[in-house]
Amino acid sequence: MARTALYPGTFDPLTNGHVDMLEGAFRLCDRLVVAIGVHPAKEPLLSVDDRLQLIGDVGGPLGAAAGVTIEACTFDNLVVDFAREVGATILIRGLRDGTDLDYEMQMAGMNGTMAPWLQTIFLPASPGARHITATLVRQIAQMGGDIEPFVPPAVVERLKERLGR
Repeated sequence: MARTALYPGTFDPLTNGHVDMLEGAFRLCDRLVVAIGVHPAKEPLLSVDDRLQLIGDVGGPLGAAAGVTIEACTFDNLVVDFAREVGATILIRGLRDGTDLDYEMQMAGMNGTMAPWLQTIFLPASPGARHITATLVRQIAQMGGDIEPFVPPAVVERLKERLGR
């Protein structure tokens, strides 16, 4: 029986930290659903289509090399409801530091109460990715800084196009 994991987030933009989590998740499942949460009140830097394409372009080859099927999609409901829709029994969450742990433990408790069949798995960020956040990458990119150390090359190019550089 295939083990399906769900890795939700905004991925705006996809960072090397996200790639680090993808690589960790590939060790735990046969199918990984990378789901972009769509929130009408938020104005992302990259379009949903751009983010879906980047997840496929960057994550697809990595998943194939690991023998894992990767799917990119969107969702606009509760994570636990979406996990049920896609047949996931594992929820992947990344941890950079203690602040992340405090927040993620609360979320895992709430999700566990609503969906006891869904197991939250925390993956610690690798030391080289621990400091990377999509928020900081967006700020650096919008101010004309060099984001190459923080994102895959395809993301650098997409952000240059988006920001007219």
